Amino acid sequence: MKARMSLVYFLLVLGAGVFVIPFLWTVSTALKTSQEIAKDPVHLIPAKPTLENFPGAWHALPFTTFIGNTVFVTLLATLGTVLSAALVAYGFARFKFKGRNALFYTMLGTMMLPSQVTMIPVFLIWRQLHAIDTFIPLILPAFFGGGPFNIFLLRQFFLTIPHELDEAMLIDGASYPQIWWRLILPLSQPAIAAVVVFSFIGNWDNFEGPLIYLNSPENYTVAMGLRLFQDSFGTNMGQLMSASLIQIVPTIVIFFLAQRYIIKGVAVSGMGGR
Repeated sequence: MKARMSLVYFLLVLGAGVFVIPFLWTVSTALKTSQEIAKDPVHLIPAKPTLENFPGAWHALPFTTFIGNTVFVTLLATLGTVLSAALVAYGFARFKFKGRNALFYTMLGTMMLPSQVTMIPVFLIWRQLHAIDTFIPLILPAFFGGGPFNIFLLRQFFLTIPHELDEAMLIDGASYPQIWWRLILPLSQPAIAAVVVFSFIGNWDNFEGPLIYLNSPENYTVAMGLRLFQDSFGTNMGQLMSASLIQIVPTIVIFFLAQRYIIKGVAVSGMGGR
């Protein structure tokens, strides 16, 4: 048994090492001078680490504007995702109505529909609404459903909350929206934290949406800014890796801060149907 567990841990560490190598290489390149990057053979550890690539990348393009746009879109889209997904999940978990299961399975079935299938029709809708080159297509859809995976995750967690608590609040005169806001959401913090992190990372790293709907550089998000930087300064590998770190560090920090809640929320949600 111990030998088997040791083998499992060895494979996990080995797999983690394989996945972390690209990140370490990015950090290493960002800390090197242009002369050291061009040296052969290449070394992972910089001989003389420097931070000059970071201000160079930051001022080469208006990354302050890109970061501001990304924060604005990400926070609003994440808020809309959490609220709408929690509300829909509450309906599936707490109310019995005709066709509930069929509707729920249909909602799950949309997860198998590639986004490329609806890309053109959705774009035409936003163009008719004169919303192209605005943040509306990146934010507004989050307030209408929150995504099937998030709904499923929260619904499964809501099922683990005893119905007797709802009945006690109903006896005390609470309405169903009050039960959702004052009982269900506070007790579902782990699952909500998981949805927040997934939504934050998805919106922060979203490249396809801004590529389709944003035309003006002053509206670009950091993902589009990084692509613009690559097209303009792609030969400067030190600054390119620094710009890449500017994009990915916030998501790494968010993930590690909420890792404990993510694991708990996903683990408990998997038991919701039992």
